[in-house]
Amino acid sequence: MAADGSTALAVRQKVQQFLNAACSGNLDQLKKIAKELDEGKGLSGTVADIKDANKRGALHFAAREGKTEVCKYLLEELQLDVNTRDDDGETPLLHASRKGHTETAKYLVEHGADLALASDMGATPLHHSAAIGNVELLRFFLSRGAAVDAQCDSGTPLIWAAGHDQPEAVKVLLEHHANPNAETDDNITPLLSAVAAGSLACVELLIEAGANVNVIAGGATPLHIAADNGNLEIINCLVKAGADPNIADEEGETPIHVAAGRANRAAVEALLPLTKPLKNIPEWTVDGILSYMKSEISKMQNSVSNHEAHDASPDAKVPKEVVQVTLEAKAKAAEAKSRGDDAFKRKHYEAAIDAYTQALDFNPSDAAVLSNRSLCWIRLGQAEQALADAKACRALRPDWPKAFYREGAALRLMQRFEEAATCFYEGVQLAPENMELVTSFREAVEAGRKFHSTERS
Repeated sequence: MAADGSTALAVRQKVQQFLNAACSGNLDQLKKIAKELDEGKGLSGTVADIKDANKRGALHFAAREGKTEVCKYLLEELQLDVNTRDDDGETPLLHASRKGHTETAKYLVEHGADLALASDMGATPLHHSAAIGNVELLRFFLSRGAAVDAQCDSGTPLIWAAGHDQPEAVKVLLEHHANPNAETDDNITPLLSAVAAGSLACVELLIEAGANVNVIAGGATPLHIAADNGNLEIINCLVKAGADPNIADEEGETPIHVAAGRANRAAVEALLPLTKPLKNIPEWTVDGILSYMKSEISKMQNSVSNHEAHDASPDAKVPKEVVQVTLEAKAKAAEAKSRGDDAFKRKHYEAAIDAYTQALDFNPSDAAVLSNRSLCWIRLGQAEQALADAKACRALRPDWPKAFYREGAALRLMQRFEEAATCFYEGVQLAPENMELVTSFREAVEAGRKFHSTERS
C-alpha cells in the first residue's frame, strides 16, 4: 500500500512538472517528462490525457502563457486537438486571447482553432480581445470571419469593449458594423455599459454610430447612470445627443433625483435647467432639490432601522418603500459581472466573488450571477456558501437545469450524496439530454454507495 501511494505521488509530481514545463515554455523538459509518463499508448495519447483538476492540458497552459513553440510541438508533432475544452468549456484559443498573446492566438487559428467556439458562459475569443483592447487581434479575428455581434451572458464584444473603456476596440468593432444597440437579456446596451464605465470616448463613438441615448434597462436610462456617477462630461454629452432628463426610472425618479440622492451638486446644477419642475419637490432650486432628497433618504434609513428593530421575523413583509433604492443600476451589475467573469477565468476566485457580490448588490435577482458565485465557492471548497447561492439561484429560476447542477455539486462537496443525487436527477428530468447532469447523477449515486459501504466497514 505504501509503495502504491509513493508511486501515485511520484506520478502526480511528474504531471505537475509536465504542466509547469508547458507554462514556462521548456520544450526539452516537456518532451523528457512526457516520455517518462508514457505507458505504452504513445506520446500523443499520453500527452492528451495529462490534465489538471480543471481538465486543462499542456496546450491550454502553453496557449495561456503565449508559448507558441510548445503549441507547435503539441499540434504539429503530436497532432493534439486544437479545440480541446477544459472544465469551463474554454479552448486554448480562448486562453491565449484573454491574455493578449497575439502571435500564439494567430498560430492557433491558422492551425484549425475554431473562432466560434465559446466558453460555457458564451464568451468567444473576440469578446476577450475586445475587453483588453487588443486591436491587432480584433482585426485578425474579424478578418477570419468571427461573428462581430456574438452574444454571451454579459453581452456582445462591443458591450465588453465599451464596459472596459476600450475606445480603439469600440472603433474597430463599429467599423465592422457591430450593432451599437445590441442588448443583453437584461437590456444592457454598449452605451449603458460605456456610461457605467465612465468612458466618455466610448460614449461619443457609440452616439455617433447611432446608439439609443434613451434606452431603458432596469428602469434606468444612460442619463440616470451618468447622474449616479456624477460624470458631468458624460451628462452633457448625452443631453447634447438628445437624452431626455424627464424620463423617470422604475422608482419614479428622474436623473436629477439620482444626482441629488448622491449629493452631487454639480450634476444637479447641470440638470436643473433641463428638467421640468416636479410637484413633490416644494422648492425647485439646486439647494431645494438637494435638501429634499437628503430628507427622503433620511426617512428611508429611519424606516429601515424601525423595521429591523420591531420586526426581525424572516417571514415578515418589508414595506415597499424600505426595499427601494435610489437606482437599480443593471448596467453597473453587468459591468461587475463582467469583472467577475474575467477574474474567474484567471482562477482569482476571491476577486470573482467580490465582483459577483457587487453585481448582486445592484441586481439581486440575477440567477446567473448566483450560479457563478456558487461555482467560485465550490472552487474554494466553501460548500455551505456554495449551497446557499445555489438554493437562491434555484428559487429564482426553478426551471433552469444549471441551478439544480450547482446545488447538487455543493451537496456532493458536503458528502450529502443522496441529496446531491436527488438534485442531479431533478435536473435530468428538466434536461434529459444534458450529459453533465446524467453523469453527475450516476457518480453521486455511486459515491453514496461507497461512502456508506466504508461507514459500515
